Amino acid sequence: MKFTRTRVMTAVSAVAILGLAACNSEPEAPATDAMEPAATDTMAPAADGTVVAVAQSNPDFSTLVSAVQAAELVDTLNGAGPFTVFAPTNAAFEKIPADTLNGLLQPEQRDALTGVLTYHVVPGQVDAAALTQQIEEGGGSATLTTVQGGTLTASIVDGSVTLTDEAGNTSRVVTADVAASNGIIHAIDTVVMPN
Repeated sequence: MKFTRTRVMTAVSAVAILGLAACNSEPEAPATDAMEPAATDTMAPAADGTVVAVAQSNPDFSTLVSAVQAAELVDTLNGAGPFTVFAPTNAAFEKIPADTLNGLLQPEQRDALTGVLTYHVVPGQVDAAALTQQIEEGGGSATLTTVQGGTLTASIVDGSVTLTDEAGNTSRVVTADVAASNGIIHAIDTVVMPN
């Protein structure tokens, strides 16, 4: 079976996105100054199982799991990393109009859904300290190139790392440095969208 770069990158992105399920179902804690990992119950140790198994066992990420299933990426989610995932919670998905979200989950929208999912993944492992350093070295912002090919701009706003997508919409990191066996996950409060 021939794997194209796009298919491989899509698989890699999906793996990373599902890694967020390593967080537990407690309410999201506000991000701390400069995205330092919060010492709360919302952080979990690295997952022993695959990111798919961990995600499927966590009800806070059921929408994310449904999206990955709709994009037909489940079978490819056991790949190696590392990946950095800015993973939306169910509450983040609830901000999207229901018709829009339901439309994205339809089989004929698989390519669009894949684009949205891979826009949340950055190749390599960028923990909170490294991201904060990139922001500081960038004079207050850092440009992150996603697996989808677009960019996210990271900055610190009111003590929280904030991502700005290509349309100018923002999302705040609510839980940082959730370790996964193949990368690191930062939970976000809004789904970011590529152009």
